Amino acid sequence: MNQIKSVLLPIETANGLPNACYTDPTMHRHEAGLVFHDGWTAIGFGCDVPRAGSIYPVTVSDMPLLIVRNRAGLVKVFENVCRHRGMILAEEPAQLSGPISCPYHAWAYDLDGHLRATPHVGGPGIHEHEDVDISQLSLTEIRSVVWRDVVYVNLSGTAPSFDDFIAPLHGRWAEFDQPIHSGGSDSMFELQLRCNWKLAVENYCEAYHLPFVHPGLNSYSRLEDHYNILDDEGYAGQGTLVYNPQLDSSGRQFPRFSNLSRKWDTAGEYCALFPNILYGVHNDHCYAIILLPVGQAETIERVSIYYADKQALGKEFADMRATNARMWKDIFIEDIRVVEGMQKGRMAPHYDGGKFSPRMDNPTHHFHKWVASRLSRTAATV
Repeated sequence: MNQIKSVLLPIETANGLPNACYTDPTMHRHEAGLVFHDGWTAIGFGCDVPRAGSIYPVTVSDMPLLIVRNRAGLVKVFENVCRHRGMILAEEPAQLSGPISCPYHAWAYDLDGHLRATPHVGGPGIHEHEDVDISQLSLTEIRSVVWRDVVYVNLSGTAPSFDDFIAPLHGRWAEFDQPIHSGGSDSMFELQLRCNWKLAVENYCEAYHLPFVHPGLNSYSRLEDHYNILDDEGYAGQGTLVYNPQLDSSGRQFPRFSNLSRKWDTAGEYCALFPNILYGVHNDHCYAIILLPVGQAETIERVSIYYADKQALGKEFADMRATNARMWKDIFIEDIRVVEGMQKGRMAPHYDGGKFSPRMDNPTHHFHKWVASRLSRTAATV
């Protein structure tokens, strides 16, 4: 516990989170409850379920969930488990033409989670039973919200309202409160990271590593062009004053968001919204990255890119969309070596969490404090 408390000190004297926060299975389970269950957690994208009848299974903190788009076009999230014998309902994404049917005994649920069919429940050919009240056996719905196409859940059901949670970041990016348009499957990709999810957040928050890990990016958006972003509580990151990649040799540009202030002519900002969502915004496109912990030392990184105008989705911009997706994927791949290297480093028994640069590591320290404050709520032993 003393090691956790040292994280909460001012950055000049603080240490980073101790090794156990990255390597100890007991701490991993403890963290899941305090960090992922009690607040708002990102689990998927609205474009994962593009049409009515689309379903998308996902596991968060060992909890099987199912994202569903219902007949009214609304996204809902349920526990991905049949109310009969606890069978997983769906193992893979699918487009359904009928109900959600359990592969074990074919109990069937509509897209709002209501139990509609219980074949042979009363014996062969008898599909009802007086002791099986289907009105009381709907799928368990999980509190959920979709914001900028990211599906968030509150697993405990006790978190403050999503509006309160998102208000600080929404306020910062109020100018981007406009429709966004998924670039489609060519603008989505996944990366497998052999590291704890927190290391991906820490790396994303800061620009300190740009000259050493991203020399291509640093060639037009240099370290000295970046600034730190800190919120009082739930997010941190960095921005650049000179974002201007050349995606086409002729100088073509994607259509931009409307009515942006002059700052965004060249600026871009990159914030981690705690615990597990990474956002990037620019004048013509944005992206979201969801970090899904598979275990204490394995993370799935899901990336989806969006554009400011539907025109950008046309054939005339197909080559630029491909270039843009490839550019971002290459940048994120460059990070894999360092986040996995830090995971290996956390096995060094005498590593004390590390020393922060008071000038360059403020966003990372901010995230460490956020995690430490939650772990300190109970008498965890580290």
